[in-house]
Amino acid sequence: EEARVEADAVVIDSELGRYTEICAGAQLIESQLGDYSYVMERSDIIYSSIGKFVNIASDVRVNPGNHPTEWVSQHHFLYRLKRYGFANHDDASFFAWRREQQVQIGHDVWLGHRALILPGVTIGNGAVVAAGAIVSKDVEPYAIVAGVPARVIRSRFPRSIWRRLEQIGWWDWEHEVLAERIDDFRDIRRFISLYGNHR
Repeated sequence: EEARVEADAVVIDSELGRYTEICAGAQLIESQLGDYSYVMERSDIIYSSIGKFVNIASDVRVNPGNHPTEWVSQHHFLYRLKRYGFANHDDASFFAWRREQQVQIGHDVWLGHRALILPGVTIGNGAVVAAGAIVSKDVEPYAIVAGVPARVIRSRFPRSIWRRLEQIGWWDWEHEVLAERIDDFRDIRRFISLYGNHR
């Protein structure tokens, strides 16, 4: 049940759920990673809340830094004051602003290789972000998005089905229940007929 973190991965001030994995060269900073979720090689995640059963491919960026475009200069000498000898501390208000722009990722989401999720975005349960996509706007549950900027290609399931999946909330089942019902996950209609009326 313990999280597996590769030796050269970086995890700072983050919460890792059960059965999670952080692979080589990945970074997770001030974020939460839900049960069974994993982060593949060289991915970089900051100020994010990530649900359960989330699949994050290699080289993904979640919530990369924004620069203060409304200031006279966008350069980080204005908020990384200590580095440049302008003060004994950095600009706390800038970093508080960055933290306020959390990314929210639902359960059972797949972020493809080299996807980029911009600050403040919410990605709904069951969504797919294609490889190389740049997501600048919220993504509806079970949508498949691709491109630059990312646009909806299609939905994984009709709305009536994905709403039933959200009602079932299988991602909250205990490990033993998942094990008992594992074979039922391969047939969506059977799954809904079996579990659509109870948890």
